[in-house]
Amino acid sequence: MMNKTRLRAIVIGGSLGGLFTGILLQSIGWEVNIYERSSHSLDSRGGGIVLQPEIVEAFERAGVTYEAPFGVVAHERFYLKQDGTIATSMPMRQTLTSWNLLYGTMRRHFSAERYHQGKTLTEVTQDDERVTATFADGTSDTGDLLIGADGANSTVRKLLLPSYKPQYAGYVAYRGLVDERELDAETAAMLSERFVFYQFPNSHILQYVIPGENESLVPGERRFNWVWYVNHDETTELTPILTDKNGKRRDYSIPPGTIAPEVEQQMRLYANQVLAPPFQRLVAATKEPFVQAILDLTVPQMAFNRIALVGDAAFIPRPHTAAGVSKAAANAIALADALVNQNHDVNKALNEWEPEQVRLGMYLWKAGKALGERSQFMHGKKRFAHLSTENAGLR
Repeated sequence: MMNKTRLRAIVIGGSLGGLFTGILLQSIGWEVNIYERSSHSLDSRGGGIVLQPEIVEAFERAGVTYEAPFGVVAHERFYLKQDGTIATSMPMRQTLTSWNLLYGTMRRHFSAERYHQGKTLTEVTQDDERVTATFADGTSDTGDLLIGADGANSTVRKLLLPSYKPQYAGYVAYRGLVDERELDAETAAMLSERFVFYQFPNSHILQYVIPGENESLVPGERRFNWVWYVNHDETTELTPILTDKNGKRRDYSIPPGTIAPEVEQQMRLYANQVLAPPFQRLVAATKEPFVQAILDLTVPQMAFNRIALVGDAAFIPRPHTAAGVSKAAANAIALADALVNQNHDVNKALNEWEPEQVRLGMYLWKAGKALGERSQFMHGKKRFAHLSTENAGLR
């Protein structure tokens, strides 16, 4: 695309938030360069995502081509009893997609020459006219606008708001993906193309089907995606869970294949003792579970002269809202609109853009916190299940 505006944007962070921002700014004529700190491909990260309207709108505005349905359609919700039978069912049509499918689709749409990997931001400087990003390898880039889309561990936020850090919410999400063909037929029939929940005191687990390897939507080639929320004390339990099998303490998550064996063993033992049988079988069929700490983050502002924070770099809504990815898309859509409305005057555009985005972030943060508190802490802070936590192997 030709650079119609002659304006340049620097996007820090090459995951979904950065790509949403990149494709939308590109669509209104900006020259955009995305800088991602990881030197490895990101296409194997993450699991399932509920396809919200903002995601579809972002793709349509940016001219991203995709085939509908952009995911697997679930037609109903099941809530299970402890014995695995159905307690409640209700019609509810939702499209469930995957991190991989969204990421791959946007990467194919965005210029490969302008997506730079292995670039760790160290400094940001700005004046009334320009903003410059400096990287650990000694290179730098100067543009008219810089976007911090670098997630919960945002370097841009640390530079601008050093006292604002994500706070642990008191529980983690164990997660897993299972290829359709690797689950027994009876369980697969119950779980396929449905959003299925099992709730018990201070915990719940859910699952839905998402696109499979190579973004396949062909039945038999898709994946079951599950998420299980479990309370863990920050002082006594969190550090072992977030220490990978190589002994490295991670900030907020352990990717697939790197959970410490003893943590994985304890999770599987607990699953066998407290989950409804279909979920026991689903967890048992998972080869490489992963885990993330559930976090809270709010910020007092998102615009700083020629710098803006978007997505999880600014506000982290808990996953119960199913809105983390759609919020990043909404931030990017509103930013593109504000730039067009203000004839690409960055300062005026950010002044227009910021108030509503802060309100959206606060609304989702409050909603997610309320859902999480109700789910996880109705009976205090500890794990509460059919058996004692000591017998469950999680001490």
